[in-house]
Amino acid sequence: MRINKRLLTGILCMFVFYAKAQVAVTGQLSGHVYDENNSPLVAITVRLLPLHTGKATDEKGSFLFNDLKPGSYVLEVNALGYQKVVRKINISAGALTEENIRVKEDIRNMQDVSILGYSKTKETSKQAYNVVSIDAKPLHNTTMDLGQVLNRVSGAKVRESGGVGSDMRFSLNGFTGRQVKFFLDGIPIDNFGSSFQLNTIPVNFADRIEVYKGVVPVWLGGDALGGAVNIISNTRPRTYLDASYSFGSFNTHKSAVNAGYTAKSGFTTQLSAFQNYSDNNYWVNADVVDQETGLNNPRRVRRFHDAYHNETLVANLGVTGKKYADQLLFGITLAENKADIQTGNRMYDVYGARWRSGNILQPSVKYLKKDFLLKGMDIKINGNFNFGKERSVDTANRRYTWDGSFVYKDPANPGKAGGERTLMDYRFKNNNGIVNAGVSYQINAQHSLSLNEMYTTFNRKGHDSFDPDNIYDQQPRITRKNILGLGYRYDINDKFNATAFLKQYNQHVISNNVVATYHADQQAYTYDITNRKGDYSKSGYGVAGTYFLLKNLQLKASYERAYRLPENNELFGDEVNEASNPDLKPENSHNLNVGATYNFNLGKIHYLDISANYIFRDANDYIRSLLTPGANTNSNGEYILMNINEAKVTNRGIDAEIRYSYKQRFSLATNITYQDLRNGTQFETLQNGQQSAIESVLYRDRIPNVPYLFGNANGTLYFDHVLRAENRLSVSYNVSYTNQFYLFWPSQGQKDGKLVIPTQWAHDASLLYSISGGKYNVAFECLNLTDATLFDSYMLQKPSRSFNVKLRYFFSKDRN
Repeated sequence: MRINKRLLTGILCMFVFYAKAQVAVTGQLSGHVYDENNSPLVAITVRLLPLHTGKATDEKGSFLFNDLKPGSYVLEVNALGYQKVVRKINISAGALTEENIRVKEDIRNMQDVSILGYSKTKETSKQAYNVVSIDAKPLHNTTMDLGQVLNRVSGAKVRESGGVGSDMRFSLNGFTGRQVKFFLDGIPIDNFGSSFQLNTIPVNFADRIEVYKGVVPVWLGGDALGGAVNIISNTRPRTYLDASYSFGSFNTHKSAVNAGYTAKSGFTTQLSAFQNYSDNNYWVNADVVDQETGLNNPRRVRRFHDAYHNETLVANLGVTGKKYADQLLFGITLAENKADIQTGNRMYDVYGARWRSGNILQPSVKYLKKDFLLKGMDIKINGNFNFGKERSVDTANRRYTWDGSFVYKDPANPGKAGGERTLMDYRFKNNNGIVNAGVSYQINAQHSLSLNEMYTTFNRKGHDSFDPDNIYDQQPRITRKNILGLGYRYDINDKFNATAFLKQYNQHVISNNVVATYHADQQAYTYDITNRKGDYSKSGYGVAGTYFLLKNLQLKASYERAYRLPENNELFGDEVNEASNPDLKPENSHNLNVGATYNFNLGKIHYLDISANYIFRDANDYIRSLLTPGANTNSNGEYILMNINEAKVTNRGIDAEIRYSYKQRFSLATNITYQDLRNGTQFETLQNGQQSAIESVLYRDRIPNVPYLFGNANGTLYFDHVLRAENRLSVSYNVSYTNQFYLFWPSQGQKDGKLVIPTQWAHDASLLYSISGGKYNVAFECLNLTDATLFDSYMLQKPSRSFNVKLRYFFSKDRN
C-alpha cells in the first residue's frame, strides 16, 4: 500500500470544502498559544469569561470555541510556568475571530513547576499518544546522564556493561536496543557515532525528554518497532549561561556549558559543550587466573584498563522570528572519544591493551516556517552528514587476567605481532547522512494533516593497517533507507481527539557474500564473491485516541502495524564486540497500548497522579542479540554478540506509576513494570526450508537475557529559606529493583547449572543546596550506597559505591 498523491490532494480538497461550507448564526473563536520560540504549547487551558468554560490546546497549540453569542468576552491563559495573559475580545455573529497568544516563561514560578512536574512535561502527556514527558530541569544539579534519567521511567530499562562510556542498551516495554529510536529535537541520532551516546550526554543538555511507548508520531519519521525517545534540548531563543563541573570516585570528571544569545534583531547563537573522563577503576569480584597453574582464584580487584574520555561541542548560528523563517540555524557538531576495552561480553574475557576511538564532524541545517505558502501550513527541514571516523585497535600479543598480569600468547616469540583477540588496527568511516522534511496543514481547528519524509544513507569504508589487502574489508557495506508518513488528526471536541496514519518503509542494502576455499597444495585461498542485495518495501498503519472521561481522568488507546528495518551495525557489525549478519530481515509487530491517568489536587496541599498502561506486542522476525562463541575463540571461551531473527515473539505487559507531592515540601514517585516476552514459534523451520512437524521445545518459553520485572522509587524532601530567603535545601533517595532473569532459555538445562543475572537492589542518595534562587548550586551524591554487586548483563559488573560533588552556575535573561 503506497501513499498516493491524488489521495492526499483529494483529502485536502474535501476538508477545505467542508470547512468553507460551515454557516453559523453564532460566532466562533479560534487561535494558537505559542511560547517565546514560536513553538506551540500543547494542552494549555484557554478560558473564556464570563462563561467559565475552557478548551485545551492540541499538539499544534490551537484552540476553538463554537456557538458563541455575539458580545464581549475575556480570554484568559494561565499556565503553570508562564506569565498570565488576559485579553478582551469581541465576537460577531457569523464570524470567526482569531487570537494568537504568545506567553512568556515565569521565572518566579519555575521552582514550583519543577517540583510538581507540570509545565510542558505534564501538558505533553495529554496527547493521544502514549507518551511520558520528563522535565529535566529539576535534575540539572545532579551528575546524572540521560541514560540514568530514562532508567527511572516506567516500562523503561537501561542496561550498561560498565561505568562511564560503557556500551548501553535501552529497553522499552520489552523492545530493546535499536528497536527503540532516539531523536534530538525531532532529528534521528542514528548516525552520530560512538562519541554521542545516551550515557555520556549530561542531563543539563536536555530541557525535557519525551518517551513514546508503542506508537510513534508521523512527524518524528522513524521506523521504531517499540517506541521512541525525543530529547528536547535548550534551543529556545534567549540569553543564558549554564555551567557545571563535577568530580567523583574513580577519578571521574564531568563538565558542561550551555549558552545562548538572541538579539532583538533575531540573530541567534547557541552553544552546548560537555566532556567526561573516568578511569573506571572500580572494584569488582572476579576470578584471577594463576598464570603458572591455570587455577582460578576468586578475589575483589580493581578494573585496570577501562579509562574513557569524550569531548563534545554542538554549536548553532542563525536567525529566528524572520518573515522568511521562524528559525533558520546552521550548526556543527564536533566530538571525539577514546575508550579502553577491559572486557568482552563476559567477565571471563579480560583485556589489558585493546581500545577503540571515534570522532564526529557533522554539519547540520534546521529550517522552520509557520504559515508557509498557506495559512496553517507549517514546514520543517532538517539535515546533517557525519564525516566522522571510528577506530578499533588490538595489537598486544598477550593474555591478561584480573590482577593486571599477563603472559605472552606465544611465549617463544614475545615480540611476535598479535592481538588479544585478533590482530587489528581497523579504521573506518560510516559516511552517514540524514534528511528529515515535514509539512503539516491545519485545515481548521478540528482537522489537520501531516506529511513527513526521512531519508538516510550509510556507506562504510575501512581498512586494517595489519591486513590492508583483506578481501572482506574491500566489500561494499551500503544502505539507503527512506520512510514516508501521512497522518490525519480529528479534534472532535475538547474531551476527545484521534489520529490515524500510514507509513511506507523502504530499504536498499548492498553487500557481497564471500566464500573462501583453502588449497593445501598451493597453501593459498581462493574467493568466490557473489553480490547480495536486499530490497525491502513495507507498509504500516495505525490509530491513536484519547478521551477525558472526567476532567482529571484520561483514557488512551493506540494501535500500530509497525516495521523496523535492520540497522547498519546489526547488518555489518560494530568492529568491536558485535558480529555482522547481513541476512537479517525487517521485523514487524502488531502493537496495542491501552492506558489511563488520574490526578487530583486537595486544597492545593496534596497532589496525586496515578497512571497505568497495558501493552501487547505480536512480533514476527523479531531481532534479538545472541551470545555466541567468537570465530577466534580462545581458551577462555570468548563470546561475541550476533543479531538474529526469531520467527515469532509475543509480549504482554503492564506498567504503573504513582506520583505524590505535599505542599512543595515532599515528593514521592514509584513505578513497577512487568513484561512477559514469549517465544511464539510453535514449529521451527528446518534447514531444507520445510516446517518441522514436531512442536519446538522452546515454544512459549520466556525470551532469555531480558529483565521481566523491575521497578523504581524516589523521594525528595525540600527545605526553604535555609540560611537565606532564596536558598533551598533538598534531600533525595532513590532505589531501583530488578528481579533475576536467565541468560539462556529458562526451560533448557539443569536447574543448578543455569546462568542467572541475580535479583538486585540499587540505592542512591543525594543532597542539593541552591543559592540565590538557583543561580549557584552545589550537590553531593552517593551512588550504589550499599556497595551491592550490580549487573545489567550477565557477569558484567557495574560500578561499586561512588561519591560525587557537582558545582553549577545558572543565569538566564528572557527576551523582551
